[in-house]
Amino acid sequence: MSQTRVFGIMSVSPDKRRKMESALEQIKKYTVVVADTGDFNAIEEYKPQDATTNPSLILAAAKMSTYQPLVEQAIKYGIANGGSEKEQVTNAMDKLFVNFGLEILKKVPGRVSTEVDARLSFDKEAMVSRARRLISLYEEAGVSKERILIKLSSTWEGIQAGRELEEKDGIHCNMTLLFSFAQAVACAEARVTLISPFVGRILDWYKENTDRKNYEPHEDPGVQSVTKIYNYYKKFSYTTVVMGASFRNTGEVKALAGCDLLTISPGLLGELSQDHSAVTCSLTPQGAKECDLEKVHLDEKSFRWLHNEDRMAVEKLSDGIRKFAADAIKLEAMIKERMFNVKNGQ
Repeated sequence: MSQTRVFGIMSVSPDKRRKMESALEQIKKYTVVVADTGDFNAIEEYKPQDATTNPSLILAAAKMSTYQPLVEQAIKYGIANGGSEKEQVTNAMDKLFVNFGLEILKKVPGRVSTEVDARLSFDKEAMVSRARRLISLYEEAGVSKERILIKLSSTWEGIQAGRELEEKDGIHCNMTLLFSFAQAVACAEARVTLISPFVGRILDWYKENTDRKNYEPHEDPGVQSVTKIYNYYKKFSYTTVVMGASFRNTGEVKALAGCDLLTISPGLLGELSQDHSAVTCSLTPQGAKECDLEKVHLDEKSFRWLHNEDRMAVEKLSDGIRKFAADAIKLEAMIKERMFNVKNGQ
């Protein structure tokens, strides 16, 4: 029988209970689940611990009628703070990102990630300045920096900006657009709070640039990349945690159960909530300690060389920066047009 009687009451056996639980519920036992969205409804539905946004997600959300009050408030803020037209638009953009973050924080118990403009990816000082500005906007709204992760591109300059923000300001950073082992090592040595290696975009590259078009989850190059990074961090006791990101299918997500965090789109969260197959914990600190990995130290020159040796990572990092920058420019144009209308009483 699949049921057992305990103290005269029928109870469900562990095997039966596992069958009833969704894959999402099982993953949550091993990993902190983060919603990769700017859509508050999805956050309410799937109840993640944290949430993360980026310019592409904010652009999509800012076009929805539901969120127009947040856009209008940001525009009014930009105008009220004066300065040149460029400064007003920049202030409105920062306020818009923070407005979305504030709303998300009402719906998650943990943290929200807010991204620094990708166009600053090669300017360390500008990234530091922008990050401090975003944190000050959150603090003005009564939210502690402990609930915020500042997202920075994982360029050498971005990683060093993360180091400075963590050491000098106690501002926690989420290093994004991470594709290479070199980037992961440099982030760990900078002692940033968290990294977001991009699983699905790595898979995309291999499908586009090799003859192979199909991969089992454990063979997926994105899954293998994150597994190596996780094992390296845990083997050498780095404090930086790993948040797998940019998934293309639920197989990738399930293959990384046990990773510190996984940030998942609403579509895949929905699929996982309907999936009742058994999920096993693939990544563990104990397993990592037994891995055959050597410790690496990277200064700027060795970082640039090692990263450059990984063609996939070089191409996907530059492509990712361009795409986020393009969406930031679209969002800026939308803000600018709306701001012009407000100023002219339209």
